[in-house]
Amino acid sequence: MENNRPLRWLGKQLFNREDPAAFFDPLLASVDPMLVRQYVPAKVTAIVDETADTKTFVLKPAARWTGFEAGQHVNICIEIDGVRLNRTFSLSSSPKQWLQHGTVTLTIKRLPGGKVTNWMHDHLEVGSTLGLADAFGDFLAPEQPEPLLFIAGGSGVTPVLSLLETLAADEYRAPVTLLYFVRTQADVIGAEKLHALRQRWPALTLHVVATDVGETPEYLNDGHLDAVPGIGARRCYLCGPKGLMDLANDLLHQRSIHEDRIHCTFFSASQAALPSDDLGGEVQFERSGVKVESEGDANLLDIAEAAQLSPQYGCRMGICHQCSCKKTSGTVINRLTGKASGPGEESIQLCVSVPQGPVNIDL
Repeated sequence: MENNRPLRWLGKQLFNREDPAAFFDPLLASVDPMLVRQYVPAKVTAIVDETADTKTFVLKPAARWTGFEAGQHVNICIEIDGVRLNRTFSLSSSPKQWLQHGTVTLTIKRLPGGKVTNWMHDHLEVGSTLGLADAFGDFLAPEQPEPLLFIAGGSGVTPVLSLLETLAADEYRAPVTLLYFVRTQADVIGAEKLHALRQRWPALTLHVVATDVGETPEYLNDGHLDAVPGIGARRCYLCGPKGLMDLANDLLHQRSIHEDRIHCTFFSASQAALPSDDLGGEVQFERSGVKVESEGDANLLDIAEAAQLSPQYGCRMGICHQCSCKKTSGTVINRLTGKASGPGEESIQLCVSVPQGPVNIDL
């Protein structure tokens, strides 16, 4: 009977856990990091310097990863100083590369003060592993061929690279124009890929605009859009800094391009103006037995983390829905739309929800 104690102990460890992988993963990781099961591991197989502050990381995910569509994002999981962190990045390669070679690429710009991007630039090396979640996002190519206009700024070109490479591989014949805004020509990300696409794909027109060259900065203006043939019939894709996206939206709307023909993906969540005078209240996290007073200046994800809770999250921008959680009572305001929820039970996204009065959360 004494000899069965180790087996009984192991059985208790497994059956008392919601996820047995959490028990086995440290053991598997010590043998081979690609064997872990809590997330899909991906090994860094190459690192390419794109510009002075941007690198492309070539990753080989475990075969069980489900793949992606051109233009989508992916959440990565990376451990820094013993803390597991999640961040969202666009995939810059085409799905064809994943299908043929089993690799994908993330093209990542170093951000001032960015904990994860700076760590990846300084410490991630060939042979390192990180975690990949399922791809998500609807910044996708049209189902039927039609004229397209892409407007990108800086590292906002990364999902556009994936889309353009995929369209070229499919021999997309409708006109495609890319207006790409960078500070200087030295800041062009994916320069080799873009110029190769222009050489072999007749449908593509490429305009790289260096904004900081000359005495006066050159930003997106009517002249750039007037030079796009048949712009009124174009389906438009925008990705880049908020200032560029706001300007592009305004100029396109002035040309009567309907909202449903303008597709945007952002570096950070845009926010609606919220009625700050009636925000805030007591937040009760029911399963954790934690109550917190909110002043209305933080979303529920930030509030939970400040209370030492660890809810699941991904993009922190209201895109991926990984932080979705059940609200059992109370009202929250969606900081993206400015709209109030109902007062009863419903699923909400913690990262974009601000309490409006007392709120109970199933967490």
